[in-house]
Amino acid sequence: MFELIIRELKEHAPFTALGAVSGVILMVLFSGISREVSYNIFYLLHPLHVLFSALVTASMYRLYKCKTHKIRCNIFVLLVIGYFGSIGIATISDSIIPYISEIWLNMPHRHIHIGFIEKWYLVNPLAIIGIAIAYFRTSTKIPHYSHVLLSTWASLFHIMMAKGDSSYALGYIVVFIFLFLAVWLPCCISDIVFPLLFVKEKK
Repeated sequence: MFELIIRELKEHAPFTALGAVSGVILMVLFSGISREVSYNIFYLLHPLHVLFSALVTASMYRLYKCKTHKIRCNIFVLLVIGYFGSIGIATISDSIIPYISEIWLNMPHRHIHIGFIEKWYLVNPLAIIGIAIAYFRTSTKIPHYSHVLLSTWASLFHIMMAKGDSSYALGYIVVFIFLFLAVWLPCCISDIVFPLLFVKEKK
């Protein structure tokens, strides 16, 4: 498992860095938008991130537990793994780590937005939909890369809500670092490591 984590982190680092660069570019392009617009964009991207994350997490479990072992998939177990693997990690990635960066940069409007509580009627159903899709149609690669980008941009707009009117070079560098960290480790854990923890190696 440790070797799997290291390998996946190495493979995902370049794409995650590219996503973080795209986030900084968006930060420059959208520097003049209001907090309300940033809030609305965050709550467009974050639920979509949860949807794709749930799809990949549930698909990984179903692929390696059910299809590889040729057993019938327990829908309840799939639901629990898909839900907590997506909601939990997406909250860390899109909300908690960006909030830490907001504190670090002393942003004027810093506030933590926990999607599955604040917009429970939007975020939680999309997690369920992602798991349902995985149950009927297992898919990992394209949804995974989509969810990496969505997570990067959701994290960015969480920061955009807090930053106010100030923009400076050091701020962009710190935001790049936090965007990279917010996506790199959590997304690999969510999509790959977490579901495989529940799969015993086939003898």
